[in-house]
Amino acid sequence: MGVETVQTGSFSWPEQWQRVSLADAGRWMSGGTPSTSNGAYWDGDIPWISGASLKQFRITDSERRVTRLGAENGSRLVDKGAVLFIVRGMSLKSEFRIGVTQREVAFGQDCKALVPDESIDPFYLAYAMRVLTPTILSMVEETSHGTGRLDTNRLNALEIGVPPLAEQRDIVAAHEVFERRIGDLERVAQKRSTLLSAAVSALLRSQDSSGTTLETMMVSCDPGITLGAHRAPQKRATGYLRVANVRMGWIDTSDVAALESTSNDRPRYELVAGDVLVVEGHANPEQIGRAALVGPAEEGLLYQNHLFRLRFDRDEVVPEFAMLWLNSEAVRSYWISRCATSSGLYTINSKLLADAPFPVVPIEEQRKIVETWRTGIRAVDSLHGQIAKLRTIQQGVIEDLLSGRTRVNRT
Repeated sequence: MGVETVQTGSFSWPEQWQRVSLADAGRWMSGGTPSTSNGAYWDGDIPWISGASLKQFRITDSERRVTRLGAENGSRLVDKGAVLFIVRGMSLKSEFRIGVTQREVAFGQDCKALVPDESIDPFYLAYAMRVLTPTILSMVEETSHGTGRLDTNRLNALEIGVPPLAEQRDIVAAHEVFERRIGDLERVAQKRSTLLSAAVSALLRSQDSSGTTLETMMVSCDPGITLGAHRAPQKRATGYLRVANVRMGWIDTSDVAALESTSNDRPRYELVAGDVLVVEGHANPEQIGRAALVGPAEEGLLYQNHLFRLRFDRDEVVPEFAMLWLNSEAVRSYWISRCATSSGLYTINSKLLADAPFPVVPIEEQRKIVETWRTGIRAVDSLHGQIAKLRTIQQGVIEDLLSGRTRVNRT
């Protein structure tokens, strides 16, 4: 099986394809929530899919389940092969979640179900709808509660091109070829990441954690900038990192917030490459004190007061080594045994941070450990780069197949 490029109009499909509105693509169904006060409705064996739990394209399970009685009293049931998608929720502000059921499930009012006609493959329908994501997100309205809402009257007016069923399944098969290759690479990346973590952990465990304390190794330890109404975002606002940006071992800059800063803020709170950021508190005790290294991409950003910024004398401490050590089992055990909790939030303070154990390791040995980590990270990043490239190619190929610009060649 191969593909061949054909010439079609920008907004037309091949002659033998049908132009079908989503309203006519199948049977639309609305969901609901059984009464949460009735114990007979919940903790059954039927997955109940909500806006929060619809995260996988192949829908198989959910954290919440209902009984048959619950599904029949306040919710709706669909069999395998239904297309579920979110029509209300915060996620609609940035993504259109959609999937295909792999078993019988119930679903809530934040979702809609579209049970396709026999002439339409459910996976083909879901792919065709997902390609329309930019158009669908442009239809999202904001409710009085700040959540997104899709007007289903506008949604079901959208049209898709529907080829004969055999060609639909060929397109689905082409998509699956990409998915299998991407899945293989993701498993390799996960395995290498796990092995790297184990190797670095073993190197860190070999160090004597009773050597000294973090206080003796730091040049400074400073909390970040305090937020408030006096720092409302403005046009010339400054980006700053929050707790959510500081992951264990890396900084997520996909969603950097901004705030108004003064001329005095920058020299005091500005980040430079080599700084180590440590999270002050978290609802999950396993996540308190997680650390990440500031790189060149984060230079110039500020950071909020629920983060500590650590700086080290680089002739004595390699910043990457400090980050790895702070995320190690030895320090995690230290945090968990000593952190304070209030209203479900576990926190550490500057005193606990200063007293954290830190090994006395020659600088050359630190560099060797860091180089082991860097080499492994480069290999994992290379795999993620291959995955991203395949995703881009996949999107282009599938969009062309769904539009009819490229046709499956079965010879």
